[in-house]
Amino acid sequence: MNSLAGRRIVLGVSGGIAAYKAVEVCRRLVDAGACVIPVLTKGATRFVGRATFDALASERVRMSLFDEDDPIPHTTLGQTADCVVVAPATARVIGAYAAGISSDLLTATLIATRAPVVVCPAMHTEMWEHPAVAANIATLAARGVHIVGPESGPLAGGDEGAGRLSAAADIAAAVSRVLEAASRPPDMDGLSVVVTAGGTREPIDPVRYIGNRSSGKQGHAFADEAASRGAQVTIVTTVDRPGPPAATVVRVETAEQMSAAAADATADADLVIMAAAVADFRPADPAGVKLKKRDGVPDLPLEPTPDILAALGASKPAGQILVGFAAETCDLAHNAAAKLAGKGADYIVANDVTARNAGFAHDTNEVLVLTYDGRIHPIGLRSKRQVAQAVLDLVLADRVAQTAMQENQ
Repeated sequence: MNSLAGRRIVLGVSGGIAAYKAVEVCRRLVDAGACVIPVLTKGATRFVGRATFDALASERVRMSLFDEDDPIPHTTLGQTADCVVVAPATARVIGAYAAGISSDLLTATLIATRAPVVVCPAMHTEMWEHPAVAANIATLAARGVHIVGPESGPLAGGDEGAGRLSAAADIAAAVSRVLEAASRPPDMDGLSVVVTAGGTREPIDPVRYIGNRSSGKQGHAFADEAASRGAQVTIVTTVDRPGPPAATVVRVETAEQMSAAAADATADADLVIMAAAVADFRPADPAGVKLKKRDGVPDLPLEPTPDILAALGASKPAGQILVGFAAETCDLAHNAAAKLAGKGADYIVANDVTARNAGFAHDTNEVLVLTYDGRIHPIGLRSKRQVAQAVLDLVLADRVAQTAMQENQ
């Protein structure tokens, strides 16, 4: 949390029942050394008093566009903030921010700032799952806004489901990571990076397919991290998730399509990260019409899919770095080492998909990184974005060391 010390953070609090949790967020940020300026909406004061924030925050509460000593308070707040955090963020505030509507001091500040923005949604499950809210969240994420949560759990009124505000400790930690990343020099500036993500789908008939449980979260985390560090990113993905702002997103479905797209994208790439879970087999002769149960169990001969990693390893141009992945259920290090030796990759990132809170669909992961020269780097359980950060740190450090060695020869 050292990245919070001395930072000026605007804490936006909007009008939802979770507004009382913003008090704890405020306290944690202040305790970490941040200068916190609360901006409350009128609705927020129906759930929590401004006097509480006046007492705990670094500066008094701001609420109005027109009743402040500063004639342009939203501009001043936006320009002087190191980060703007909205916790909780209601559907109204999310929608106004996505649409560029500055109807109060909080939304005006969000539009007026160029600082990193962290949005922490909180609302009932039905609202969180509404297509308009989902579209607004996707819009903000595509613009580079950092979305934290929501979590699943008990909600107001005795309900339970998705929409619960993330824990104050998690929000403060996310703000710290965002500020740390913002202060880090763009060490991938000028690099061309290709990432594959998601699980392929191999058709059985027009309705059914052979697939796997990959969510694409880890691959997209690599794309987001690389883009935030200045890289020009192309992501070849099978999942409906937004890519980083300014990234080239190539949507595919099958292993054959991914193989073709990867071959095109990687020809001039500096770094290739093959995080996709590519199916090993596909039906040799997919049916042209939907198969009927009444016709009995179909004869379904399988054939291997293209080995994309091996193909890229065999044709890898000089200087390109190739990172492969190994999703395993046992003998993790042994199987990963065999894959590293057989595929022509420089690194293999291996994870046990049966481990608790790691692997497919989870937001966290735990991996072993095996290197071209026999080193093994364990990366303990952490968010998939942090896993991506740690792997890229390792790869870039090796790249710098190799460059220095070549220059000294």
